[in-house]
Amino acid sequence: MNTLSYKTVSAKAEDVKKEWVVVDATDQVLGRLCAKVAIILRGKHKPCFTPHVDCGDNVIIINADKVVLTGKKMTDRQYVSYTGYPGGQRYATPEILMKKSYNKHLKAGMHPLYLHVIKGMLPKNKLGAQLLKNVHIYNGANHPHEAQQPKVIDINKIK
Repeated sequence: MNTLSYKTVSAKAEDVKKEWVVVDATDQVLGRLCAKVAIILRGKHKPCFTPHVDCGDNVIIINADKVVLTGKKMTDRQYVSYTGYPGGQRYATPEILMKKSYNKHLKAGMHPLYLHVIKGMLPKNKLGAQLLKNVHIYNGANHPHEAQQPKVIDINKIK
């Protein structure tokens, strides 16, 4: 056997074909939905996955306000943020973060609850910060990314 024929091929950034996909969050459980979105963002569903390269697709999540949290998580779970000042720890429940998503001062496509959950499922380095920019979240069914011709996918079929 020729051992040179078994080389590991690493994808390069210019070789990766990125697509745009639309995911509908209606009646989906938040954690399960975000876990599958993190897989798509990372590119783990593609055969050319390389850990140190952005191989993933751009994801548009629509109907973000219709997501479901099981049990009492909407009021009992707490997310912690820190302002950087002494005594600057802030606690927010998913209910509060959902109300912040309707704030006019937030940049379009930024939903605090989803970004907090998805960020925890991505690598904690520069690549993770870059991947987080590839997700766009909207409360309604409309989004301004029609020019990219996104494909609508069923998130339940992704493992």
